[in-house]
Amino acid sequence: MGLADGTVGTRLTVASSTAYLLPSTPHCSLKGWEWSSLRIPDEFDNDPVVVQQLRRTYKYFKDYRQMIIEPTSPKLLPDPLKEPYYQPPYTLVIELTDVLLHPEWSLVTGWRFKKRPGIDSLFQQLAPHYEIVIFTSETGMTAFPLIDSVDPHGFISYRLFRDATRYMDGHHVKDISCLNRDPAKVVVVDCKKEAFRLQPFNGMALKKWDGSSDDRTLFDLAAFLKTIALSGVEDVRTVLENYSMEDDPLEAFKRRQSQLEQEEQQRLTDLSKNKKQQLFLGSLASRLWPRSKQQ
Repeated sequence: MGLADGTVGTRLTVASSTAYLLPSTPHCSLKGWEWSSLRIPDEFDNDPVVVQQLRRTYKYFKDYRQMIIEPTSPKLLPDPLKEPYYQPPYTLVIELTDVLLHPEWSLVTGWRFKKRPGIDSLFQQLAPHYEIVIFTSETGMTAFPLIDSVDPHGFISYRLFRDATRYMDGHHVKDISCLNRDPAKVVVVDCKKEAFRLQPFNGMALKKWDGSSDDRTLFDLAAFLKTIALSGVEDVRTVLENYSMEDDPLEAFKRRQSQLEQEEQQRLTDLSKNKKQQLFLGSLASRLWPRSKQQ
């Protein structure tokens, strides 16, 4: 079949459109090149022509829909590192937009992204304990340069984008079962609970950052996650489940931490009082019953 420039190409039918492939052996033509019109067969060749076109069109849209809904791979991350390389015991999956960055738009500057206070501290403190994975609902074209800007020192291990999510009921869901990591060691941080709806006890929903420069959330998040790591928690889901019903899980963590510190301080105070009381009673007994009389 002729192309727009007068050449002849191999025809490949995709849905209802026609494509052309360059063959390996060229032949002379009026414009210098000519190709044999060998057709690539498919599973619809034995159907009537009209049915072929309809079934190809249906398959095309079905595959396209599947590409949007399903993650690009059932195994989104490579296998964990083996010795002698170091593999952090936990995996942190964190959203980019409204968690680490805040998008702002104006007529003068257009779109800009503000960096949240505490990003550098978060990465530095958690890198020895967590494999840090940016998993965002943004496209790779948008997110890749933004990740480069927030992580100049290379603390982030992997980057996953919108095509790796599972599209469900209008939301981009991050399916932990596709990460190729032990779910008991995976923590998902996002500002939308729908993002981890398939594994709700693996996630922590932070409040959406409004761009305030006084924000301290990432410092609190670093303290919370570092406490989990240093405590050697076997299954992070048992911890995150306790905070799943809280409106602000980090505030709840700080409140409980403060309460535990007060209880520990009270315990030490009581212990100190008991020791002083025992010393006083011992001294009193030695006065009441001199050693010579006790013997």
